[in-house]
Amino acid sequence: MVRPSWNDPVQIKQLLDVGAQTLLIPMVQNADEARNAVAATRYPPAGIRGVGSALARASRWNRIPDYLHQANDAMCVLVQIETREAMSNLASILDVDGIDGVFIGPADLSADMGFAGNPQHPEVQAAIENAIVQIRAAGKAPGILMANEALAKRYLELGALFVAVGVD
Repeated sequence: MVRPSWNDPVQIKQLLDVGAQTLLIPMVQNADEARNAVAATRYPPAGIRGVGSALARASRWNRIPDYLHQANDAMCVLVQIETREAMSNLASILDVDGIDGVFIGPADLSADMGFAGNPQHPEVQAAIENAIVQIRAAGKAPGILMANEALAKRYLELGALFVAVGVD
């Protein structure tokens, strides 16, 4: 899993061209931004990923048979929701074809909700728990970063499929 610094098609293309297949796109606020992220990972006509000379590198120098026709289906696009706006748009983000999962950013979310430095605030926790349930109900993979062991276990119980418990 690779996280570009922004939902930027140029960065996304570079990461895919060196072989990344799972991307975690930060600060996605709405369905349009989610669609743009997916489009950047797909070859035409499904998206805007360039087919040029980087295709050779991405296909492991043609060792992956028919890479160009299989690559779109091999991509995994995860988006990060980290604000109240993103939370309010979660249902429409989940409806975007090609979004495989949603990763909740508790630190940025808590700051945006007015509880900077306190992702364990009850209002933040309620928003996170509601989002995990909603993401799972949509058939997508919910994820979150949480170093607090008890909360990490709680998120797993709610249906989170990936829980990061540390940072580098």
